[in-house]
Amino acid sequence: MDKRVKKAAGKVAKSAIKHAPEPVKEKVKEVIVDKAKERFKENIHEKAGEAEEKVQEVLLSAREKLGKAVEAGQEFQKKMSSVNKKDDDRKVKGVKHIKGISDIKTSKDIKSATKIKRAKNIKSSNDIKTIGS
Repeated sequence: MDKRVKKAAGKVAKSAIKHAPEPVKEKVKEVIVDKAKERFKENIHEKAGEAEEKVQEVLLSAREKLGKAVEAGQEFQKKMSSVNKKDDDRKVKGVKHIKGISDIKTSKDIKSATKIKRAKNIKSSNDIKTIGS
């Protein structure tokens, strides 16, 4: 409807209500209240539908993120529990790969000058041939 028509209809309705008898006024009030309730319900259902759509979108995005996290967790488990692979192939090392205090060399474990080979002690390729023949 045109705005002017709505305005004119509203004025006619107001003047009609002013000059109407009391029982008609009560009936009009009831009808107006019913219409307001219907519009309110429609508005509520509309807003609830929009809210439901937004919640669905959020839940779907959360589901996707959780799916990615699950995949990453599975990959991590594969790396950690490589039963069929050698332990050296694992990208993530376990506790048993950490060296203990007993694995650290001390000054006693380091070769001294007397244990280092000299030129006389190193076999040349000529020495190996004479021994083997």
